[in-house]
Amino acid sequence: MPKVVFRIPTPALLAAGSAAICATPVAWGVPGLQALYLLPAAFAWWVVRNRTTVDGERIVARGTFGKRVVPWSDVKAIKVVPKGWLSAVLTDDSLVRLPAVRAVHLPMLSQVSGGRVADPTAVPEADEPSAGPAGPDQDETPPPVKSPE
Repeated sequence: MPKVVFRIPTPALLAAGSAAICATPVAWGVPGLQALYLLPAAFAWWVVRNRTTVDGERIVARGTFGKRVVPWSDVKAIKVVPKGWLSAVLTDDSLVRLPAVRAVHLPMLSQVSGGRVADPTAVPEADEPSAGPAGPDQDETPPPVKSPE
């Protein structure tokens, strides 16, 4: 059974390391400011912890301090936010945020879910009949005129 894990890219940990290095002169300048190291550590914890695991049976959304397991039978729809993380709409109309899953991941989410989520990039079958009869030719050129003999 295929399984996909969506997570925050690990190069984001470089930002936590850089923040810790930059905080060093300030943190050791005054006693008690070593607590500044908690900010990069908390960011690193957030990057490592937040992820969504999807397989054919369930969605596991792991947040910073907890996790939520949702079977596909409880998912009514997927709420798409253009510049944010997606959310699963449950049958009781509550939302479960899916960490690190964005709109560009919908085709992969559709494939792993077994078609429970619609793929917005799917191309319709080529053998389907057209929606209606072809309209008149929209060419502006007049028909040829025959010359008298």
